Amino acid sequence: MKRMLLKKILLATTLLAGSIVTSYAQTSLPVVDGPYKPNDPSSFKQYKCPDWFRDAKFGIWAHWGPQAVPRHGDWYAKKLYQQGSGDNKYHVATYGHPSKFGYKDIIPLWKAEKWDPEYLMKLYKKAGAKYFVSMGSHHDNFFLWKSKIHRWNAVEMGPHKDVVGIWQHAAKKEGLRFGVSEHLAASYTWFQSAHGADTSGEFKGVPYDGNDPAYADLYHTKAAPGDKAWLTTSHEWPKEWFDDVKELVDNYHPDLLYSDSKLPFGDTGLAMLANYYNGNLKANHGKMEAVYNYKSMPADGTYVKDIERGVNDSISPFPWQTDTSIGDWFYSNGQKYKSASEIIQMLVDIVSKNGNLLINIVQTPEGDIEQDMVNTLEDLATWTTANGDGIYGTRPWKVYGEGPSTAKTQEKGHFGGLKDVRKYQPTDIRFTTKNGAVYVFVMEPPTTDINIVSLGKNAQFETKAVASVKLLGSAEKLVWKQGDEALVINKPTILPNWKTLVFKVSFKK
Repeated sequence: MKRMLLKKILLATTLLAGSIVTSYAQTSLPVVDGPYKPNDPSSFKQYKCPDWFRDAKFGIWAHWGPQAVPRHGDWYAKKLYQQGSGDNKYHVATYGHPSKFGYKDIIPLWKAEKWDPEYLMKLYKKAGAKYFVSMGSHHDNFFLWKSKIHRWNAVEMGPHKDVVGIWQHAAKKEGLRFGVSEHLAASYTWFQSAHGADTSGEFKGVPYDGNDPAYADLYHTKAAPGDKAWLTTSHEWPKEWFDDVKELVDNYHPDLLYSDSKLPFGDTGLAMLANYYNGNLKANHGKMEAVYNYKSMPADGTYVKDIERGVNDSISPFPWQTDTSIGDWFYSNGQKYKSASEIIQMLVDIVSKNGNLLINIVQTPEGDIEQDMVNTLEDLATWTTANGDGIYGTRPWKVYGEGPSTAKTQEKGHFGGLKDVRKYQPTDIRFTTKNGAVYVFVMEPPTTDINIVSLGKNAQFETKAVASVKLLGSAEKLVWKQGDEALVINKPTILPNWKTLVFKVSFKK
């Protein structure tokens, strides 16, 4: 394999290869020709987020792969090599010591024998998702696509299926936009635990299987001393990362690409992005349909900012995205899942601030999803069918909301912004707008009449008087009055069977 040969060359000529690849990364990377130039950062200022993403609002992610096999949640491939950790203890007791049975031996156990992508995609579409994202590769360096440069892929090992390609086919069949996530840039330092050994006990000093050069194409070679940051400081690894991502995007031309980091590796990262953007233009006959998500603050419009397990605290001038999971990132026994009401409130808050929600629906190692998650998706379907008019294709209004949850002091999220799931009160309100109407989201069921201060005459956010108020999902004729201080809607006699109510407010011509 090409990757194995490269590893052997790099092991023998590290310093020389470093200087050669650095030069190559800066001047000679094979980038699809087009208006985006890797050596001209200003060329990326022409990028504009496509309308499909701004209108979609809600996506579902399959953060799925061999790390689901032990049913121990996220980062298993790293933690199994950390002596004394819960995953390490479980691994030794279940599979054996990682000097003998390591992550390479977990991979063949991933069979995906209950995976039904067409059924799942129909369910995701019904739940309201407008785009779907497949894992491309996690930090475990195992590719879920058909690769010519890497033997550790799902076609040659594990389920022996082109997972990315099959997901893409299912998504397109249902009319959903398709994306892929790559977590490879961080894998070089993340996987260094596989190069260690126990520091005590029966196997003290016995090297883990990651030290075996025969598996360097999976575990990478050993990093230089001090190379421990999320993104490696190595000179040669960025070129490898570029080649991997290029193969992924050139073969599948996804509408969305997600990197689990800031834009990696300086000029090499710009080359990757130029290749993705130019390739997307070429594949779509000159129309830009590409969305690139990465974690960087603040957004500047040349990409779509991503916040992991957090939400923006205000209306962003540029589209953005929250990525989160309904539970753990990978399947874990006994994990707690978010409820449909929590997901709906999160979606509403995000959309009111010009964002999208991408949520991982946790799959079992076998590839199906548990019944309680099916129930949650059915509940989402009920709500989005009735209330989707206030979500899809909307834009932020003059203010994103009012009520206690808009106070300055709010609980922070994991990786920037505010916490994704929060407690709301009946007086917490969010807004969106479309075609001249304002959609009012009452986050918790009202206990009294609903007072919307931002739509009072004195607020002057709207110069036209209110003409009508309709409760989505209800045929009840509402009693309301627009006063100087607030638009007051009498509490409906019968409330719909969901927490977050949506009122469509139209204005006189």
